[in-house]
Parts: sequence; structure tokens; C-alpha cells
Amino acid sequence: VAVVGAGVSGLAATKCCLDEGLEPVCFERSQDIGGLWRYTEHIEAGRPSLYPSVISNTSKEMSAFSDFPFPEHFPVFLPNALLLDYLRRFAERFGLREHISFGTTVVSIRKHPEFATTGQWSVVTETGGKQTSHVFDAVMVCSGNFSEPFLPLQSFPGMERFRGQYFHSRQYKNPDVFQGKRVLVVGMGNSGVDIAVEASRVAAKVTISTTRGAWLLSRVFERGYPWDMILNTRFMTLIKTNLPAPLSWWLVNYKANQWFNHENYGLQPDKRYFLVPLLNDDLPSYILTGRITIKPGVKEFKDNSVLFHNCPEEEPIDIVVFSTGYIVSFPFLEESVVRVENKHASLYKYVFPTYLQKPTLAVLGLIRPFGAIMPVAEMQARWVSRVFKGRGANMSLPFLQALLTPIFLLPLFLLRFGLTFDEVLKTEWLVYLDTLASFIGAKPSVLGLLFTDPWLALTIFFGPCSPYQFRLGGPGRWVGARQAILTQWDRVLKPTRTRVPVGSSSPFPSLLIVVGFLLLLAAVIFGF
Repeated sequence: VAVVGAGVSGLAATKCCLDEGLEPVCFERSQDIGGLWRYTEHIEAGRPSLYPSVISNTSKEMSAFSDFPFPEHFPVFLPNALLLDYLRRFAERFGLREHISFGTTVVSIRKHPEFATTGQWSVVTETGGKQTSHVFDAVMVCSGNFSEPFLPLQSFPGMERFRGQYFHSRQYKNPDVFQGKRVLVVGMGNSGVDIAVEASRVAAKVTISTTRGAWLLSRVFERGYPWDMILNTRFMTLIKTNLPAPLSWWLVNYKANQWFNHENYGLQPDKRYFLVPLLNDDLPSYILTGRITIKPGVKEFKDNSVLFHNCPEEEPIDIVVFSTGYIVSFPFLEESVVRVENKHASLYKYVFPTYLQKPTLAVLGLIRPFGAIMPVAEMQARWVSRVFKGRGANMSLPFLQALLTPIFLLPLFLLRFGLTFDEVLKTEWLVYLDTLASFIGAKPSVLGLLFTDPWLALTIFFGPCSPYQFRLGGPGRWVGARQAILTQWDRVLKPTRTRVPVGSSSPFPSLLIVVGFLLLLAAVIFGF
């Protein structure tokens, strides 16, 4: 099996192939693992670019690979250097480096002449200027989608006469470039907001332009616990996925506005779009103190200023940062293999190309759910490796053809989520994980555990849906899964509870104590 890329998805794919007895060869164009999480001082062509201050938006317990918890002394939210350290520990623990070919670029992946019969692929790689041809039985594409920036300058009238400096957020490394400048950030992705916050500490003025607004959450959620360990539970998912749309919108509005009133801060999203929230701990206070101003979408650029929709006054600016996302691109693949239309790649379950005769090529890590990507990439890899081995769900051509119908429903999702790629590939985190887990027999049974291990059943239903749940049974079962689940809060509090007053309360969240058995029964009825 050829694995393209040695980032999060590529490492997970390599390990899962080994778990299934397959022979992976991972091709990594750089000289080290880590992908997006490996910081380099200079921007490298063809790979993601990271600025040194990046911290993970998901907590360590929710981000871990399912059979490899983070060290308990690691902070709850990880600076990029520590996350890279974790990936290196993971690679060392499972002997992955010996299966990685560093300094090797994948030039092309084409169907083998006998593809209709064998499903094989012809792969051309380049190392040190020398090209080599290979034949593989299957391919896992783990190259990510943060390498080719989307910079639609033609969408901004007057941009051609703007005399100031402008660049895509991918080019950002440190805030020195903003010293004393008037800065405009176009777009409200996580990176855009982070850059605006950093810029505001040295810039003369910072403005964020957003057309649709955004929900904003803090990493620090209710009672000081990590946001994802409170929101991404089976109980919360049951509520979110079964409420009527208006009620669901009200619930999201209510939860988001518990921190601050988004309308008062110019951030209230347009109701036509169900936007996945952003994570930033500083933006509200920076708006409140005047460091950052929120404005509507850009109407027109002038020589040294900008005009916003519904705002008659021009605003002088020196630098524009476009936080406008990335392009879905697979330059080494034939266009017919993965079709990208309207910034959407036609992939069944966001993994298998829907037009292939043989399910022997998969794309991993492309989806962007409201939750940690590492468990998602790993679950995709577990499913794909079993399909390649012939142990997964029946992925024959007739089966795939029967599944094409949902693909044609995507215009409805485009209408709901918006027309940008960043929104198209967002889905409910736990529902997606459970779906793939059910394909391989790894979805935990709350009902079954209720009779055999009631406390564990309550914990996995009302507590955080940490990845260890998917190692309780089925293929790839891990004997340490139960203990990892029951001690997850201990690992969360270990690096923060460094001073414990006499007579302090139990560290375990009260959520599991106040819930009742009837709610668990309701969950069982809904299949959770």
C-alpha cells in the first residue's frame, strides 16, 4: 500500500496497514514527520505552513490516537511543538519510521493498465532528482488540504489598484510585519482570527471583515473544562441531531451567547448558514478594548483604503491578510480519479472516490468536523485498511453505485453550509466516527455495557466521547481502553491542578453525577 504523506493521517494510515498485515510504504517529501504540525522558519512549497504560536484547538484527550493517550503531564491544549513530540512518540512506539521514505515526492498516481482486473496503481516518485516507478495494490492519499491557498483577488473590486501590501494567511509567521500598521484581515477562519489577535498587539489598528459572521467559543468552557469534553458527548450529540432545525439553531445561539452576546460584538452569524464555531480565547476582550473592530464584507478597495458594505466611510489600511481558505487539490492524481467540482471532492464518506471501478484508493483527513481530526483520520485509516484487506464492509462496484444517491444530495448541503470548501466538508463529529466504527465493528454498545459495566456505560454516554471508546471491542481491541476512559479526567487535571487546597472537591465533573437513568434509556432507544 502506498501512503502519500507522513503527517497525522499518513502516520495513522501506516500504523493501521501494519495492524492489518498489509505492507505500507509511506512517501514523505520532507525530511521529517509531522506534516501540518512541524514548524519551519521558512515556507516550503507543497507543504502546510505553520506559525510558531499555533496551539491545538482540541484537547489532548479528545485528540489522541485511540490506543495511545497523550502523556499525563502534557498541557490540555498543546503547543505545536508538543503535538509534534507526541507524533514522534507515536511513530517510535509502533515502529513507523522504517516504513517511511523521506525526501521522496510523489509525482504521479495513475491506474495500472490492468486496473479493471487488479485494482492496482502505477506510482512514480522522485528522490534526489531521480524518478522511480512502482506498482501498488492500493493507495492512501494523506497529503492534506492546507498547501495550496485560495486567493480570489478577482472577487474584490479595486484590488488591482490597492497600493498596500497583501498576502494569504499561509504566508504569516510572526506579527513583526504589522508593527505600527493599519491591518485588515479578510475572512473569519481560525487562522484569520489568530492572526488578527497577534497583529493587534503591535499594529496601529486591526479590522476583521466578515460576510457571514461566526460563532466563537473559548477553549475554556463550562466550569473551566475543555470545550470539546463538554460538547462532544453522546448525550449532547443525541440532542443536537434530533432537534428540529429552528430549535437546534436556538440551542446553538443560546450556548454560544453564554460567553458573550455575539450580536453586540458584530459577530452574530447569518441564520441561513449553520456555521461550525471558531475557537479563540482573546477576540471578545480585544473587541471590547478596541484593539480589533469587526466590519461587514469588503465592497471595494481604493488606493490606500477599503470600503465595506453598508458602511459609507472609507477606512485607511496598509496591509491586507486574506484568510480565505485553501483549494482542494491532488496534482499527482488524474482528474477522473477524484473529481473536484465547486470546491467539493466527490468522495463516499469523504474517503472513497465514487467513480472508481475498484475501491483501492482512499483519501484521508480531508474532512473538517467540529472536533479533533486525529481520531477521525485514524478511524478512516482503520476502515480503509480493512477494506483493502478484504475485511471491511462490502465495497464492490454495485455497492458503491448504490451509494451514489447521497452524493447528489450535496447541493442541499451546499445551500445549508455555504459555498466554500471550508464549510462543505464539515459534519457532525461523533455521528461520523460512529458510522465508520460501525463499518468495522468497533462502535461501542451503550446498551450492552449497561448490563455488563454500568459505570463505563454511563461514562461513555454522558462523558466525553474520547477516542478510546472505539477500542473497547471489535478488531483492534485495546486492553487499556477501559482504564483510559475512566482516568481521562485525571490526565486533564494533572497539568493544571498543581496546587490543591485542603478539603477540595472531587475533580470529576458533576455532569455524570446529576444525570439519570431515564436519559440513558432514551439514548439507547436512539441507538447510542
